Amino acid sequence: MHNGSDSKPIIAIAGPTASGKTALAVRVALAVGGEVVNFDSVQIYRGIQVATAKPTEEEKKGVPHHLLDYVDPNVSYTAADWAADAAVVIPEIESRGRIPILVGGTGFYLRTLREPVFESPKTNPDLRKVLQQIGGSRGPQFLHRMLSLLDPPAAERLQPKDLPRIVRAIEVIFLTGRRFSDLAKQRPRPPEFVSRIRLFVLEPPRNELYKLINERTERHFSNGLVEEVKHLISLGVSQNTSALGAHGYRRVCEYLRGERDLPGAIEKTKQDVRNYAKRQFTWFRREADAVRLGGFGNEERIFCQLMEESGCRMYENNATIIHFGG
Repeated sequence: MHNGSDSKPIIAIAGPTASGKTALAVRVALAVGGEVVNFDSVQIYRGIQVATAKPTEEEKKGVPHHLLDYVDPNVSYTAADWAADAAVVIPEIESRGRIPILVGGTGFYLRTLREPVFESPKTNPDLRKVLQQIGGSRGPQFLHRMLSLLDPPAAERLQPKDLPRIVRAIEVIFLTGRRFSDLAKQRPRPPEFVSRIRLFVLEPPRNELYKLINERTERHFSNGLVEEVKHLISLGVSQNTSALGAHGYRRVCEYLRGERDLPGAIEKTKQDVRNYAKRQFTWFRREADAVRLGGFGNEERIFCQLMEESGCRMYENNATIIHFGG
């Protein structure tokens, strides 16, 4: 496994939030001599800590982590940005004789690496804010109908409730004067190493997962989530950023604005995260080449199954980890 990167697998561990992806990635990294790359769209942000499930130094067990906790929360960081950064980091890891281990729950990040998107214009904060406000007040279905008029092929590909991607499609049309679906045909070729990515998807029992999500959400609030959001706002982080639009953070902002009480914010966050996990299940089931792991990442049998099917040999030295989603 260490005689040239052209034959080495690149392991990707995906699945719904709270399914134990990080624990599994660290254990695999230590076993095979790997480094982890994060593809979680919230864990990339600095200062966004309490409700992101970022691994602690103890949980990392000495394994280096990449693309984790490194973007300013006021920056609008896209899947294309992540794919470009990952395309640099992954070969660097392999140049050290290590095995890249991608781990996360943001499936669109991984999809963008494997199937690159066209070079689109930078986000316009004012335009995005207006579109998000329309989506918030009139619902994502209203913007989806707007997109159907502007670009029927793009609207057909997107779910009516997929607000972030609907907003982006409309935004690109306004900024370029061209249909999003026409621009999307101008896709570059994926990096050479993409063909070596072996995707493993955790699929734990839903009732057990939802129970863990509820418990973890309560811990986040008791561990200072409200105080963290207050601190970020005091530092000038806008409540309209992607960072503070994440689960938990969005509901805390509503609580701080007086739009809901604290118990309501907690219960709404639980519902948000459960719904997000459901969407993650659906997303990763569309990945036809994925190996399904029917359990949580901390289970011995899951680790053994991944090791057997990955083709990786055990390696005595420590590893490095790259995350792509929590």
